[in-house]
Amino acid sequence: MRWELTSEQKMLQESLRSRLTAALPAGGARAWWEGEDPVAFERLLHEQGWSSVGVPEESHGQGGGLLEQALVAECLGAAAVPSAAWLGGALALALVADSPKSVGLLLDGPPTVLAAPAGETPDTAPKVSAADGRLSGRLELVLGADRAGRLVVRADDGSAYLIDTDAAVVTAREPLDRSRSLADVELNGVAGERLPTDPAPEAVMRMASTAAVLVAADALGAMDQLLRETVAYAKERVQFGAPIGSFQAVQHEAVEMLVEVEAARSITYYAAASVAEGNPDSAWHAAAAKAQVTASACRVADSALMLHGAIGYTWEHDLHLTYKRVRLDHRLFAEPAAWNERIAASLELTRQAEETSANW
Repeated sequence: MRWELTSEQKMLQESLRSRLTAALPAGGARAWWEGEDPVAFERLLHEQGWSSVGVPEESHGQGGGLLEQALVAECLGAAAVPSAAWLGGALALALVADSPKSVGLLLDGPPTVLAAPAGETPDTAPKVSAADGRLSGRLELVLGADRAGRLVVRADDGSAYLIDTDAAVVTAREPLDRSRSLADVELNGVAGERLPTDPAPEAVMRMASTAAVLVAADALGAMDQLLRETVAYAKERVQFGAPIGSFQAVQHEAVEMLVEVEAARSITYYAAASVAEGNPDSAWHAAAAKAQVTASACRVADSALMLHGAIGYTWEHDLHLTYKRVRLDHRLFAEPAAWNERIAASLELTRQAEETSANW
């Protein structure tokens, strides 16, 4: 199945691509690996309204849905630009989407991210305790915590709080992919503003599905960029008196990469639409996207590295920027195995329900 975007969705991506190109510092995305401060860029994304794409207009957003957010994530992944605060913010908004007042609080102010450990699925039981409006606990590897002004924290009593990052102890960690950031967050009796509506279990599940889809979309953008770079290189690199792209083995490998990219695109867009429409099976559609697309992206990245040869392994070549982005997507919010387990559990519940129904 090939998913066709509407003219408005194509314009959305074209507009973002042009803005990203204009906002890149001297030296391009590599500049952020060599000392350029990424915080200003992350805040620019927020100020230009990209954080509110996918949020209904009645909730102070730009309109659209999760598919539009996925299109934004795809562009950010392809350009390998800093987007930790953007993704963390999208998850925070997904958690409180049922409360327009809460959404307005998050959009009105500095970038706000969900305080969720990046090594686990986002709906893992909260690790923060709340007592008399004060929060205590430790959260490891929170995406974008050091680039955001505020955090949305889920507490063990089922509530959600908004806190300033300055009130917490935030210790930055340096991941392999330096286009994004992770930080440990310690809360020692921090006073927080309780959000108007406590997230229901359905909201927490939707937030986890949103994370799965948007990470898959980021990986899709990165793997598509790797394919484009590899094809361009194969046309230019000459070996034995001919471009390596003329060799059948190289052509076959490139076709395999193309198949992986196009399959990933359909999976990602379908999962985004499924979650947005409230499909009963949307949770495992999202899980499939996270598991399959990030695994496919790693295979495409390995092929790109192989076809570039020795130059692809050097720091001077930009291939490693996107390669490392793909590798973080693979592990971000749990590796594919954890999401495959969710699919298996969902299918088992369906089988048991069908057996019960048949017995009656």
